[in-house]
Amino acid sequence: MDQSTPRSLLLEGMLSRIVELSVAAGPLAHQTDKYFSHTRRIAELNGDQEVTYAFFLRRRIVAAIEPALRILQWHCPEARVRRFFEEGEIVPAHKKLIEITGPFSKLAEIETLMLQKIGLPSVCANNAYDMCRALPYAGFLDMHARHATGPEMNLLAAYGASVGSEAARAEDPQVKGFIGSSQDLTAPLYGALAGSGTMPHALIGYTGGDVLEAMKLFADAVPETAAITALVDFQGLEVDDAVRCARWFYDEGRLDTEGRTFGVRLDTHGGRFAQGLDYEKSVEIVGRWLGIEGEYNIVEKVLGVRAFQLDAANILVDQVRRILFGKGVSVANIIHVRRALDAAGYAQAAIVASSGFDNQKCLVMGGARAPVNLVGTGSFLPDQLSETYATADIIAYGGIRRVKVGREYLFD
Repeated sequence: MDQSTPRSLLLEGMLSRIVELSVAAGPLAHQTDKYFSHTRRIAELNGDQEVTYAFFLRRRIVAAIEPALRILQWHCPEARVRRFFEEGEIVPAHKKLIEITGPFSKLAEIETLMLQKIGLPSVCANNAYDMCRALPYAGFLDMHARHATGPEMNLLAAYGASVGSEAARAEDPQVKGFIGSSQDLTAPLYGALAGSGTMPHALIGYTGGDVLEAMKLFADAVPETAAITALVDFQGLEVDDAVRCARWFYDEGRLDTEGRTFGVRLDTHGGRFAQGLDYEKSVEIVGRWLGIEGEYNIVEKVLGVRAFQLDAANILVDQVRRILFGKGVSVANIIHVRRALDAAGYAQAAIVASSGFDNQKCLVMGGARAPVNLVGTGSFLPDQLSETYATADIIAYGGIRRVKVGREYLFD
């Protein structure tokens, strides 16, 4: 495929790949829960029935169920599907996503695979949607690969993030959303043909800890990469190394004349402040940035509520303070490096930030208008696996309504 390949075709290829991976895992009976295989045998021996399944989750999600529907189509093409929410729509907790009607002897064994393919992408879609809406002016790079279990989870999670990103763009045209992935495998889900990313810390260590030398090697060895991004926290000299690398790129190497762009990536360890910062200095920097005096006034401005009245134990407030003024990749860290680059004459240099950019961190960053251009994150993955548990119940047998007590609401 070339650069003109429509995103729809790239997406279709990724969905087909998910089905291929599932089929390659072995026969359906080997993948499903054994009690469903026993149920299939009983239905075959004692008379089949047409049944209707209802699928839902116990938490809010953004619908990202196309992978599950492709699995259904592969194993039971005669099944009839009734969707209650289109792909990318917000689904409240306990609301039916879909109903599936077909022969009990076939649908029984498919339930396990359907549940596997619904929960994870839909929760990832919800999280990505919230993150993109919270930080609309920044692009996002999917960097979840190292936190997943392999290609099938990579594809399911990335599919969800792509759906959530597109849903956020549809709601707000100003949203940049997810623009790429660190993997070739999942890049097409974001409309890219290949993975992208910055240098790793390992490459800087390889050059004796010199980020500039690592950047030179990267620029020479990977000429197809237009965006050259220096990872500037290795020696704890975020400001000095950012300016030093920018100076070489623009004034000595003149790579900008080749159509390449430059940026710095901030990934400061959460156990220390960035170069030149401490807590008090960080409060001062963010205050000047927002035109507000006083630590607690800044927090309330960013939260947009009377935080100290609503959060008597200061749990939320303390979390927000850490993101604004604390160690690691804080709002103050990003502003500090941005101002240093601007003062040195490199206002065109981009800032890439990574490290724990979940929905809460994106909300605080967006509320403080942190000057970040691109966020590298895998934090659209759920915090707990239990968040992804989808559920299904049969709600009709042979056209007659029947469901276990407590789930009658699924009739609606």
